[in-house]
Amino acid sequence: MKYKNMYLLFSVLITFFLLLFSTLKGIFIGFPLILCFLNFACIAHQRGYPLREIMGMSYRGGKKSLLVLRILVLVGAITSLWIASGTTPAILYYGMLRMNPHLFILYTFLISSAVSFLLGTSFGTVSTVGLALMIMAKGGHINSNIAAGAIIAGSYFGDRCSPMSSSANLVAHLTHSDLYANIKGMFRTGMLPFLLSVLAYLGLSISQPLRFTGTTMINEISLLFTLHWIVLLPALAILVLAVFRVDVQISMVVSILLAIFISLEVQHYQILEILKFILFGFTLHAGSPLSAILQGGGILSMWKVSVVIYVSCCWAGLFAETDILKDLNEFLRTINSPSARFLMTTLMSLLTSILGCSQTISIVLTHSLMNDVYTNGQSSRTQLALDLENTSVPLAAVIPWNTAAFVPTATLNVSLMGFIPYAFYLYLLPLTQIIFSSLIKSLSSPVHRLRSETRYGNRSHL
Repeated sequence: MKYKNMYLLFSVLITFFLLLFSTLKGIFIGFPLILCFLNFACIAHQRGYPLREIMGMSYRGGKKSLLVLRILVLVGAITSLWIASGTTPAILYYGMLRMNPHLFILYTFLISSAVSFLLGTSFGTVSTVGLALMIMAKGGHINSNIAAGAIIAGSYFGDRCSPMSSSANLVAHLTHSDLYANIKGMFRTGMLPFLLSVLAYLGLSISQPLRFTGTTMINEISLLFTLHWIVLLPALAILVLAVFRVDVQISMVVSILLAIFISLEVQHYQILEILKFILFGFTLHAGSPLSAILQGGGILSMWKVSVVIYVSCCWAGLFAETDILKDLNEFLRTINSPSARFLMTTLMSLLTSILGCSQTISIVLTHSLMNDVYTNGQSSRTQLALDLENTSVPLAAVIPWNTAAFVPTATLNVSLMGFIPYAFYLYLLPLTQIIFSSLIKSLSSPVHRLRSETRYGNRSHL
């Protein structure tokens, strides 16, 4: 047993260094991820599991990703179509038009939050409005790390709680919980961190006002796109259908159809151009000053993320049905209080974010480790989903070599470490929950002791 545990520890370390090396060198993380999966499959085989069973476990785990993979296809299409239809440019245009230069950093956080909620993707938000806001910040002599912190924190607001978010759908699917019930809980638990972040960015905005209004960018957007109110319909459709709790895939299809119609009739693109945007992503002609900003999306752009999600779910299938993590699982099952469960979920999320170098891996592995703990503690599936959303999703983005942080910082061309102190929302989410649960525990303990003393005291008296 000691030999097996040492070999497992060695494999974990090798996994960590392979993923870290790939992330820092810009190698597609899917390649080392597949190698690491094969390594853990070998460990399971050495522990007596036949290859047929290992393949079955992996297949059952991978099947859990199929819903999310379908959503990723829709996200790829919708991201490019929202640009082509003028939806994303209009959001950027009206946001900048009404922006107070003395509140730029606050607006940066709020705009990034709003767009990420509509798009459901942090990378899509960073690569569109995030990049535009960063260009404005650099031109306006604002600290790039502060601007990046506000953009990245805002981009994970929607990545966490948007009905279109692949991570929100992944968590709901893994925990067998209701997506919209989870979103309701995320808004409730995220309200305080959001308000605290707003206050922090307000203070930073006052101390660092923008000295550049972005007039050139506003004019260029108005020249390239027809900014009629109708171009906002694809975004409004997502919001309205979410209120009525329509299945997110249906909502996205409706939004895509509206965006195609607007691209044809309002922006005057040809059908072949639109099909090209859907497959390969939106691009402007090379001479446009916005060609580096208003671009991206496309179904094919999602293949790398899809591979990572599928292989991660295969990992989870192995870990869930074998004894690879038996010792750790036995320790975790001894945790029996809600506050201790959340604290351990936070620690496991940090560990899996550090070792896995991917938000998806963190979500899948943390769920695999903590699922029995919540089940044995008679916690609801929604509570497990909520705790994962408040830990694995935001904490992955504060690990510099994790793709959740590495990709946005590379896109914005800022320091890997510099933005972290200013990404308030990301670490306030778990921190406020830890403080709140500790306060509840400390307040409830004296009441419990008083009731116990009263009950036993009364028995003694009798």
